[in-house]
Amino acid sequence: MSDLASSEQYNYKVVRQFAIMTIVWGIIGMAVGVTIAAQLAWPVLNFDLPWFSFGRLRPLHTNAVIFAFGGSALFATSYYVVQRTCYTSLFSPRLASFTFWGWQAIILAAIITLPLGYTSSKEYAELEWPIDLLIGAVWVSYAVVFFGTIVKRKVKHIYVANWFYGGFIITVAVLHIFNSMALPVGPLKSYSMYSGVQDAMIQWWYGHNAVGFFLTAGFLGIMYYFIPKQANRPVYSYRLSVVHFWALSFTYIWAGPHHLHFTALPDWTQSLGMVMSLILLAPSWGGMINGIMTLSGSWEKLRSDPILKFLIVSVSFYGMSTFEGPMMAIKTVNALSHYTDWTIGHVHSGALGWVAFISIGSMYYLIPRLFNREIYNTKLVETHFWIATIGVVLYIAAMWISGVMQGLMWRAINDDGTLTYSFVESVSAMHPFYVIRFLGGALFLTGMVIMAYNLAKTIAGAKPAVAEVPVPVAH
Repeated sequence: MSDLASSEQYNYKVVRQFAIMTIVWGIIGMAVGVTIAAQLAWPVLNFDLPWFSFGRLRPLHTNAVIFAFGGSALFATSYYVVQRTCYTSLFSPRLASFTFWGWQAIILAAIITLPLGYTSSKEYAELEWPIDLLIGAVWVSYAVVFFGTIVKRKVKHIYVANWFYGGFIITVAVLHIFNSMALPVGPLKSYSMYSGVQDAMIQWWYGHNAVGFFLTAGFLGIMYYFIPKQANRPVYSYRLSVVHFWALSFTYIWAGPHHLHFTALPDWTQSLGMVMSLILLAPSWGGMINGIMTLSGSWEKLRSDPILKFLIVSVSFYGMSTFEGPMMAIKTVNALSHYTDWTIGHVHSGALGWVAFISIGSMYYLIPRLFNREIYNTKLVETHFWIATIGVVLYIAAMWISGVMQGLMWRAINDDGTLTYSFVESVSAMHPFYVIRFLGGALFLTGMVIMAYNLAKTIAGAKPAVAEVPVPVAH
């Protein structure tokens, strides 16, 4: 195909808005994370203030980094990618604008209500029912804009990144609606319509697939577009990318019960979750291999391109996390790892190493192009990469060691059947690792501040870029 210019222009405004807020919310969400890491190491930092306590700031941190930072990155990249690959501007610019302002309103509502103690107490779904309704409205609007753009595309083919974005949008809608079913009993109070173990099962069907689709499928959409673009190489295997999509979609949705090993959940359900988690290793590693092997024949670019370093190392962390997850789902391993810091290490190897790294790489690619500028300082990107990498390694290594030690101390039994260690002794043993975790998080946050400075200098005084939609013409 060759490209001819048309009078239609890409809608970059909403992409710019979400891209800039990705950086802003990333710094805020990670700053809250570093604060609560400090509170675990030095509890006096709770200041005996209920709204500043770990228990209230922790859900604020998870909502800020997953939905504010990660969500903004997904909105920005999906709106950019779907336009560029479909050769058309976004469907319904007003609705697209509503998704931006609605999403920011949701985040502000979370910032206000969570520290005040208004919570449904569901993991990754703590926000109360009025905010849940707004999330539903924004998400349906997002689906209309995204799939509306696909419908009006100028080319027959739907590029694989859009399959991943589309799968993530549809699945998250279903997860959110069914997990949030509740009976309101006040302006900011409700009770789940499910009870007991059914509530737990629905929650972890949602919780694990928030990881599986929001934090995996959506960001695989980023991988399949931005790595080939930055490397200037075609996807290693397009056929494998399609297999990756369907295998991941059919397998991930069943893995939630592995969060409920050794609970009141029926044993067959726990075992099904374990088996499906192990099967999940195959499509996950297929996708990782596809992402990394896209560099095949251009490995030398990793020496000189720090943006590519972020993107490729993120896929390496994706591979590592999706190996570790199925292993931790095995009941005998889970007997040691359950409720320990090992789980925290696993989550953050995915959250920082995979989600944050690929988001950072995509923003370094995207933001200069949205303002028609070169990056202000490429060496600062390199500095950011190494600071962030050291931060991730410190964080996850500390939590792995801490978690395994916790599990072993809790299971240690004397000859007479009494516990070898008291719970307080296990907490005391964690302290040095909590300090290291804090330092790792602080390094990662420092990298984000460097990124914000670099990109602010990049776009200072720049006019927003305007791009004509090319008309695909077949030879």
